[in-house]
Amino acid sequence: MTPVLHVVPSVAARDGGPSAAVAGMCRALDEQGVPTLVVTTDADGAGRLDVPINETTTFAGMRVRFFPCQFSERLKYSGPLGAWVRAHVTEFAAVHVHAVFSHASIAAGRASRRAGMPYVVRPLGSIDPWSLSHHPGRKRALMWLGARALLSGASRMHYTADEEQRRAEGALPWLPPGVVIPLGIDEALFADTSMNDSRWQGPAVVLARLDPKKGIDLAIRAFHQLAGRVPDRRLVIAGDGDVSYVRELRALASDGPGADRIDFCGWVEGADRARVLGRASVFVLPSAQENFGLSIVEAMAMGTPVLVTRTVDLAARIAEERAGWVVNRSVESVADALSECLSNPSECRVRGARARRLAENYRWRHVGAQLKMLYAEMNSLVAQ
Repeated sequence: MTPVLHVVPSVAARDGGPSAAVAGMCRALDEQGVPTLVVTTDADGAGRLDVPINETTTFAGMRVRFFPCQFSERLKYSGPLGAWVRAHVTEFAAVHVHAVFSHASIAAGRASRRAGMPYVVRPLGSIDPWSLSHHPGRKRALMWLGARALLSGASRMHYTADEEQRRAEGALPWLPPGVVIPLGIDEALFADTSMNDSRWQGPAVVLARLDPKKGIDLAIRAFHQLAGRVPDRRLVIAGDGDVSYVRELRALASDGPGADRIDFCGWVEGADRARVLGRASVFVLPSAQENFGLSIVEAMAMGTPVLVTRTVDLAARIAEERAGWVVNRSVESVADALSECLSNPSECRVRGARARRLAENYRWRHVGAQLKMLYAEMNSLVAQ
């Protein structure tokens, strides 16, 4: 079978959910008999991944071809990547572009249109009204430089939640037709998880890329506010991000009544990630915008109830299934809900079981089958 080309700006672990999702997609598609190749840069924050350049290799279970990120951590510009895609795009059945405001994405869209190749764009929440309102000048410039053409020329838009599609189409009504296919999570997270009484005395856990939009400052302020009500509980913050922002968060954590019970454990992955999520009594993510939230579903798969804000696109499903707590995005609302769940282990147990049932909808095997159908549909549209 002709392979599908996936183009993504980075697959470094520090870039969080988008990178992990591409790896999961490719493994799921392989199980469906759909071969894939990922084209990306060697970007790893301010550094570079130690990987071979411009040759096919295996990375995180994917077939990957890396190209040098020549400048800009944000844009991840790579001339060699763009040139390779232009020369080879017709060798693939379809192209799946992950991200919008990136050189790799814009270059892949331009090459696909010139070759008459169908492509789908997964915008990663970047065309949500909240996201478009941040750094608007930069995004308007990138729209003019090719991001608008990338979007308008797509055969389909790939959203991961109904709410993400609704918000994107409300902001940009000229977008091509969209399809909602959620992300999946590693099967290992569904392994038997301890649900004994000691589990519900564990810490509240935040696991995310440490970025202002994630609302980690809200979680810290909320924990300080309720510290006296739950004197035996801790807040664990797992993640990494911009050095200056992490420094701000640490300073905020050290300046309040809960200071001696807030722990930063850095970025975690693999078995360490599962261990952190598996011992949490509640997972907290008061994000300003979250189009899916891979770590949210990972926590639910491990039987951990979640506390999220209404601005998370999975919030409606979580509220409907009562798989956690959904609150307004304010320190007081987060503090009240956090106090309720940390003071009520039996309710955490009940909502944790519901969370685990909800997570069953996000197994990769279901996602792989839906993606295979999407690529077949795209090709039939071109053949008409």
